Amino acid sequence: MGFLVAVFFVFVLFSSVDAYDPLDPNGNITIKWDIMSWTPDGYVAVVTMNNFQMYRHIMNPGWTVGWTWAKKEVIWSMVGAQTTEQGDCSKFKGNIPHCCKKNPTVVDLLPGTPYNQQFSNCCKGGVLAAWAQDSQASVSAFQVSVGQAGTTNKTVKLPKNFTLLGPGPGYTCGPAKVVPPTNFLTPDRRRKTQALMTWNVTCTYSQFIAQKHPSCCVSFSSFYNETIIPCPSCACGCENKDKCIKRDSKLLSVVGVNTPKKDNTPLLQCTHHMCPVRVHWHVKVNYKEYWRVKIAITNFNYRMNYTQWTLVVQHPNLNNVTKFLALITSLLFPMAPSDHLAICSQKYFFRRISTLLL
Repeated sequence: MGFLVAVFFVFVLFSSVDAYDPLDPNGNITIKWDIMSWTPDGYVAVVTMNNFQMYRHIMNPGWTVGWTWAKKEVIWSMVGAQTTEQGDCSKFKGNIPHCCKKNPTVVDLLPGTPYNQQFSNCCKGGVLAAWAQDSQASVSAFQVSVGQAGTTNKTVKLPKNFTLLGPGPGYTCGPAKVVPPTNFLTPDRRRKTQALMTWNVTCTYSQFIAQKHPSCCVSFSSFYNETIIPCPSCACGCENKDKCIKRDSKLLSVVGVNTPKKDNTPLLQCTHHMCPVRVHWHVKVNYKEYWRVKIAITNFNYRMNYTQWTLVVQHPNLNNVTKFLALITSLLFPMAPSDHLAICSQKYFFRRISTLLL
């Protein structure tokens, strides 16, 4: 058996160039605007975000979407989401818009939002599952009422300069493009309706835009050799070397020390590799008929409880895997781009976990 292994802890590490991922070349997040009705000074639209990435999900604190209005549009109201700032609405008398900013920033509502403020597929705190992991949880949506805008397909001006944080940087969004109107089926599925106008925005991820260093490393060992091949020194950069914390430090007992920061700044355990996550590949047995590997994943970031994580392992023999043991919830070969790809998913947080591969 050849032990050339490529391991990716997906939501923290993917190698991509110009927002291209070789393991998920068609992966993207599509933001779709469907105009459902016209109003006296604008329109009501349903905005739907679909995470078509196979392995990368958006974790807490969730997505943030922004854009720039083409004219002097305002947001009268929103259902299922909200803007982070209202802006200057002083020129309005009586009804005050929800947002008057030229470049609004929108976030999802939190779980537990009152029912009359909810919209379908909203209110998950901006968390989106990967499509291959949970397609039903990979969708988020909200409704927006836009004023001081066009009131026909010919007079509506598409928003521009879309941005997406998921939750940090890494996504690049293309321009909005008009597409054929979305079709809808009535609840009894006997009648088809369609949006008055639809446009899409496609956002793709690049690891190099997100950060200059990897966020995990791989170590290796085997039953026939006592030597452990560790992660390289400073494998994830050593910028946090002076800010790390020792495993037995009394600071870990301080209340709030492990509270996540808005900018996702890590609090790392002091290690030689300085990576938030280490994946260890240990060959337990290697017979002519089969081989067995133990995979252990360790979290060294005290401020992050990784949830809905996905581990992607690429190896020439993984198309012959017969069994997963322990903390594996799904093996998604049918959705993989090649038969050399195995996926292990788990929806719960961890400090250290392990599993067996046969």
